[in-house]
Amino acid sequence: MGECFELEAGIGGRSQRATVTETGGTLRALSVDGISLVQDYPADSAAPFSAGWNLVPWPNRVAGGTWTHEGTTQRLPINEPERGHALHGLLADAAYRLVEQTPASLTLAADLRPQEGYPFELSTSVRYELHQDGLRVTHRLTNIGQRKAPVAVGTHPYLRLGEVPTEELKLVINADSHLEVDGVLIPTGEITAVHGTPRDYRAGQILGPMALDDVWTDFQRDVDGGSVHYLEAPDGSRVEMAMDAAFGYIQVYTTSDFPSADGNVNAVAMEPMTAPADAFNNGMGLRWLEPGGSWDVGWGIRHRRAPQEQE
Repeated sequence: MGECFELEAGIGGRSQRATVTETGGTLRALSVDGISLVQDYPADSAAPFSAGWNLVPWPNRVAGGTWTHEGTTQRLPINEPERGHALHGLLADAAYRLVEQTPASLTLAADLRPQEGYPFELSTSVRYELHQDGLRVTHRLTNIGQRKAPVAVGTHPYLRLGEVPTEELKLVINADSHLEVDGVLIPTGEITAVHGTPRDYRAGQILGPMALDDVWTDFQRDVDGGSVHYLEAPDGSRVEMAMDAAFGYIQVYTTSDFPSADGNVNAVAMEPMTAPADAFNNGMGLRWLEPGGSWDVGWGIRHRRAPQEQE
């Protein structure tokens, strides 16, 4: 797991705390006013179920770990053997280095060197900054090589809303379309309108016993092009996933097997992605970064009080 970095602040009359790990630069814990917004896990455990990972230079999966670049077949290491895919990028085990730290913010960096299946060179960083209602995260990718590099960004936090049981939470996904996948979770190329289907979460659905491992797209966006999706408790309080315009996809994943630090598992993975699974092959959402070029993308986790608490 490496070193843990602690952030703590009191902003806007609220208290904020976060924990970030050196290994993978992952978000391990986040709370606002003592309310846990990210599912923690035992101190002696590696991040389970990809919790908090930075998914660079691709999120989700590359089918069979293979793709073709300029006529050459590239073969990535297979780290999802049960499905035979290359999963969640190349930085999960990276030892991030500290660039800057203040009581309320932290910037970590890690480099990607040319390697099997990805013959490109990137400098990457991730900045965590506490705000009044939660946390803002900014990723920067810079191509320090001599060739255009294919890139996509994602992250894998497990959101919770304090002690509210998962089955009591209402999931709201402000998206008009659902991305269809095959039996090994690779997009089929079909994008289905959610209207009138069980995958319409625009007005929210209580999770109950629902098992999800789904991707949505075609978001309802704000004036800046961003989108917000959330879990809501019966009292109207929320934990929100706010994503900037670069993020065109969100995956939601539920599991009851998460090893919790406090014995309570009330978490749902809400994964912002600039590209869906198999982007290196299907090109969906994939960005080609020119030599010397940089790309900044951001997302955040926010806590909204119950309406009666705001009065």
